Amino acid sequence: MSEFWNQRFSQPGYTYGTEPNAFLMSQRNYMRPGMKVLAVADGEGRNGVWLAQQGLEVLSVDGSEVGQRKTRELAKSRGVEIRTELAELTAWNWPENEFDLVVAIFIHFPPERRAHLHEKMLGALKPGGMLLLEAFTPKQLQYKTGGPPVEEMLYTVDMLRNDFNGGEILRLEEALTELQEGPGHRGRAAVVRLVLRKSPVTGR
Repeated sequence: MSEFWNQRFSQPGYTYGTEPNAFLMSQRNYMRPGMKVLAVADGEGRNGVWLAQQGLEVLSVDGSEVGQRKTRELAKSRGVEIRTELAELTAWNWPENEFDLVVAIFIHFPPERRAHLHEKMLGALKPGGMLLLEAFTPKQLQYKTGGPPVEEMLYTVDMLRNDFNGGEILRLEEALTELQEGPGHRGRAAVVRLVLRKSPVTGR
């Protein structure tokens, strides 16, 4: 997969633009300067860099060397610092109880790895930390405006409720939206959104 993304990100410009995801921006009320944030599969860094611009301490993790280089270039152009780590998420030594916020925007894990990696994302949060996730649903196949063209790779409300049953779900919904995220995400799209808090008591 790193070879696939290196090739895609090697094209001129930014595949998904340089501006942050609209859903992520709409959740800024959960963000405070100094918070530690994990941006999972952050690609070319549009979301991680925006989070750094909000005064957050960001670790941007991705499997593409090209994407991470462009992340650092974007951060420099915006005058912010961001940590990057090159990692294959299925083999990464995930931190535990370390982050105040985990951000996962349009990440689609293969079915056999999905639940395990979602568990790792939840485990990376400190007790009381927040998870923000947006992904495509199977209805996205009719719009073809982004995301994997394979139904098994797409997410549903029930799937996410099952995968994240250890946290307090504050928002879980499917919606239609208009994407304006570079050439890679443009037009009407079917998405699912999750806002979740890790329990401050049990750590689950």
